[in-house]
Amino acid sequence: MHWTGYIITLLLSTFTGWVTTWIAVKMLFHPRKPIKLPGYTLQGIFPKNQRLIAEKLGQVVGKELLSFDEIEQKVTNPENLQKLKPEIEAHIDSFLNNRLKEVFPMLSMFMGEKTTNQLKEAFLLELENLFPILMKTYMNKLQHDLDLEKIVTEKVAAFSSEKLENILLQITKREFKFLEFIGGFFGLLIGIVQVVIAALTK
Repeated sequence: MHWTGYIITLLLSTFTGWVTTWIAVKMLFHPRKPIKLPGYTLQGIFPKNQRLIAEKLGQVVGKELLSFDEIEQKVTNPENLQKLKPEIEAHIDSFLNNRLKEVFPMLSMFMGEKTTNQLKEAFLLELENLFPILMKTYMNKLQHDLDLEKIVTEKVAAFSSEKLENILLQITKREFKFLEFIGGFFGLLIGIVQVVIAALTK
């Protein structure tokens, strides 16, 4: 075999390895619509299994990534109340010193600063006890009314095939390019083996 034949063999092998991998990657998403063939329906892996992917993703999000138990623990954490305490105190102060006088003018005449401060402390103490109970009750109701698994499943299942492809490509574009490179590289290796065999058996 002439040296040009060796070069052509290497180029063809590299191209074959690359294009085969490229086609395999494309077939993950294409064809988007099913194509009926004798005894077989041709469709991209992701469009064909979009509903199943949506259900599995919904299960993962609903049960593992966004666990209501974990959310409840964070929401009912006493530290959250402490972060809100300055705003709550300011609101109570405004209520006791302004709003209360408007609603009960006679009552406010008998309330001095000491009484106002005692009421504020009582309100804050009661709120500290009531806050975890209220938030726990709210989270239980929210969990009953809000089915995260169903929401995620329906959202993903409703994506167009193009949108799903764009999302997945944004995440895996570099990995797919690397796979194409690996395909070409292995094609080159096969070509080298062919050239070596042809040279030895010449």
